[in-house]
Amino acid sequence: MSSIEELREVRLAKLEKLKEKGIDPYPSTTFATHTVLKAIEDFDMLSESQEIVTLDGRVMSIRAQGALIFLNFFDGTGNFQALLKNEENTKDAFELFLDTVDIGDFIEMSGTLFVTKTGQKTIQVGAWRMLTKTLLPLPEKWHGLQDADERFRKRYLDLLGNEEIRDYFVKKSKFWKTARDFFTDKDFLEVETPTLEITTGGAEARPFKTHHNDFDIDVFLRISVGELWQKRLMAGGFPRTFEIGKVYRNEGTSPDHLQEFTNLECYSAFMNLDQGKALVRDLYIKLATEVFGKTEFTTRGHTFDLGNEWGEIDYVSEVEKQTGVNVLDATEKEMEEALQKLGVKYDGKNRERMMDSLWKYCRKNISGPVFLVNHPKVVAPLSKENKEDSRKTEMFQVIIAGSEIGRAHAELNDPIDQAKRFEIQNKLIAEGDEEAMMPDTEFVEMLEHGMPPVFGFGFGERFFSFLLDKPIRDTQMFPLMKPQEK
Repeated sequence: MSSIEELREVRLAKLEKLKEKGIDPYPSTTFATHTVLKAIEDFDMLSESQEIVTLDGRVMSIRAQGALIFLNFFDGTGNFQALLKNEENTKDAFELFLDTVDIGDFIEMSGTLFVTKTGQKTIQVGAWRMLTKTLLPLPEKWHGLQDADERFRKRYLDLLGNEEIRDYFVKKSKFWKTARDFFTDKDFLEVETPTLEITTGGAEARPFKTHHNDFDIDVFLRISVGELWQKRLMAGGFPRTFEIGKVYRNEGTSPDHLQEFTNLECYSAFMNLDQGKALVRDLYIKLATEVFGKTEFTTRGHTFDLGNEWGEIDYVSEVEKQTGVNVLDATEKEMEEALQKLGVKYDGKNRERMMDSLWKYCRKNISGPVFLVNHPKVVAPLSKENKEDSRKTEMFQVIIAGSEIGRAHAELNDPIDQAKRFEIQNKLIAEGDEEAMMPDTEFVEMLEHGMPPVFGFGFGERFFSFLLDKPIRDTQMFPLMKPQEK
């Protein structure tokens, strides 16, 4: 088999042959009258009228049989067959095709539509021209790109050769459109908030840090979709807002985690947690049915049905049931000993991190869908205090297939309480906790001016990857890659 460089040299020679004949191998103008999809939809009318049709596409296969050349081409809307005959009026076009066209080239074909004896809808080409002469071959049709790193690095080839993967992103687009329509229909205003922040708020994660040259200050890429900004909008008189956007977390990579991903966050004044639960359940069912046509899924070894009634589990009770540790009463030493006994890896030895690590050990055993409720205050610095137990908060998380697929809060609007919780987070930062939430004094000042009772909820593209049962990296068009070593 010829090397890639040898194949490239052959194609360069064909490129020169086109130029020698005065043919531009990379024209900027095309004259297609139909897409492939439209040609298929209107086939009967077009074939009966024998109207001249012009189609553009990438050559995906070539089969030469004496005086006939059959080729299959693809334009992004569908595949179609073309036939070029070596007849008196097409002899030059036939020979030029044989001499210069390779699989992967983009060409334009004009002719009439007909059905072959085998029932294949086809365009009989009277004239053709080169649109893009390719210099490198496509991957072998039946095997495609096998190496995962190569697939992500050359995603354009992966997408071209794999209809299933292309369908991921058609579904993903519909997923976010469905979410956008859901909130718009419920009178939520779509907004845009800053992605560069002086202090990161709305989540606990290690941020990416950069420098703003004009202001000569360090800034951070946001780790939430404008939580503290959207709450400011609540104080500013907007009753319902939502945003779909990118967030960035400078953390590890796993089947469920990446450093850059898309989230949606919504906020509603005067909505309580029970109303919020109904909203979230309706949203998830709509996303599942509109995008996948079902509510029952199997993923990560769990089977769940979003159409079932969603139960509730208590954070503290569930951890104690699975580990024997009451995280509200246990000492840090007791939690550390429990984690070591369970063989759980964890970062940081403060109470918050160890409590969270114990919960993450437990959640993998829960198929859901359920609402996790009554989180300890230390792991929920932006939620209202539980009126029945001041050590807990008013919030919930959606648990599906052993993972957290959405988080909601009865948002804290007591400025004094908020300031105290920021002080606790500041202490954690001073102790070296890189995921603790940065205090925001201007946010506290906003609360002193007054923010109404607010329900806030957020979820991300992890939910889509769960419904598809694929690692989240597979469901991103162009995941971040390390540069190739030269």
